Amino acid sequence: MENIELYDIIELKKPHPCKERCKQFEVIRVGADVKLKCCGCGTVIMMSRYDLQFRFKRIVKKHS
Repeated sequence: MENIELYDIIELKKPHPCKERCKQFEVIRVGADVKLKCCGCGTVIMMSRYDLQFRFKRIVKKHS
């Protein structure tokens, strides 16, 4: 898994179960847990770094 930073846009392997079926999420908190916001519907989800390691696909856009 690459180095994920605050406000990066990342893509996961499976889409969020919202009606947009979006795979892209914005990172809004980084720590022991990672908080992600769905780019499609705006729902905020939290997952451990361990879970994110298996669901992570790539970084779409780095925050500069």
